[in-house]
Amino acid sequence: MTAKDALGLPLSGASTAAAELYQQALDAYACYSGEPFPKLRAAIADSPDFTLAHALMGYLSLVGGNARLRELAERAIAAAAALPADERERGHVAALQAFAAGEMRQAGRILEDVSIAQPRDLLALQGGQLSDFLTGDARMLRDRIARARPAWTPGMTNYHAVLGMHAFGLEETGHYARAEAAGREAVALQPKNGWAQHAVAHVLEMQDRRAEGVAWMRAAPQAWTEGSFFAVHNWWHLALFHLGLDETDEVLALYDEKIRAEPSPLAFDMVDAAALLWRLQLRGVDVGARWGPLAEAFAAEPRGHSAFEDAHAMMAFVGAGREAEAAETLSAMQAAAEGAGEHAQVTRDIGLPVAEAMWAFGRGDDAGAIERLRGVRNHAARFGGSHAQRDVLDLTIIAAAERMGDAALARAMTAERAAAIPAVV
Repeated sequence: MTAKDALGLPLSGASTAAAELYQQALDAYACYSGEPFPKLRAAIADSPDFTLAHALMGYLSLVGGNARLRELAERAIAAAAALPADERERGHVAALQAFAAGEMRQAGRILEDVSIAQPRDLLALQGGQLSDFLTGDARMLRDRIARARPAWTPGMTNYHAVLGMHAFGLEETGHYARAEAAGREAVALQPKNGWAQHAVAHVLEMQDRRAEGVAWMRAAPQAWTEGSFFAVHNWWHLALFHLGLDETDEVLALYDEKIRAEPSPLAFDMVDAAALLWRLQLRGVDVGARWGPLAEAFAAEPRGHSAFEDAHAMMAFVGAGREAEAAETLSAMQAAAEGAGEHAQVTRDIGLPVAEAMWAFGRGDDAGAIERLRGVRNHAARFGGSHAQRDVLDLTIIAAAERMGDAALARAMTAERAAAIPAVV
């Protein structure tokens, strides 16, 4: 008899014991917390032909990690592709292959069809929302989950995760009240759900509710930090709230004590660190020697595979004065831009101009930085990230305009940002 997951979906190649281990790993992934890798290794040791155990290993390893994890992901995807699978599982394998090839939108479309057929497939929803995040597709961040929500009811395993994902999609499409309600409900159901915690933080950030944001993040940090592999990003959100309140000493303390206390080699964590230091530097805050170790970490990783990550690596190299690595990054991005497919196009259209702008800003070429950023800012969602993350582009334009004495542009951009903050009623 074929083993099944907690919601009754079949799991090809799994014993009952391996299915339970897989479910525990999936539950951890739903919270971005816990120890999914040991559970998956144990499941695969028990059932080597367990297709989705290999697939989940691929999802966990492929995006936002480092070169070592990408190698692990490639092995996991190859293993899954060689195993028997039903239509749903074949969809996951095809989506992972698209992810690995840099075809994020294709991966998202494949998982969209999986979710339409099987709306209770949490892995398809979570992998699909990841693709939407990486491509900046705000509408699908919301609607992918909205389509599935009628199939989920309170009390179901990982119902909190569906609420948390919907909360983020609602926030990125400006439905702030509904997003906040869904995110808070998700956290109430499962305090370890770091994604839902972050969805509420995004609402408070976009509404400029900084003091409330500090209170939200500091109320129970042990819940969203203990065992979490998403904690750095949530500490970053807390730092943004303090930065908005001009509490730069708090920001630097969070950087030193939380964000880079034990320097993570994972790309998503390094991106947050670079973005935070860049924001501080735009404000004229002396960040001391902090750029150096971060630049060293970026230099240890290959570049040219993610336009979003490469743009942040450029921030670190500019901040640290690492001209050789900055030039290498531009060369890697130019080579990627000359290729074919989605990654090449996004690098060519968005990533490379952003990296060139950061390089120009660092060299004092404010006009060059502004020209490049103004050319891409309205389309920058295509290279991924959230509204809050991409705000660094507008902040750089404002800083460059102020530095070169273009008061009119700085005033116009500042007014634009202020007008985008909705009234809280």
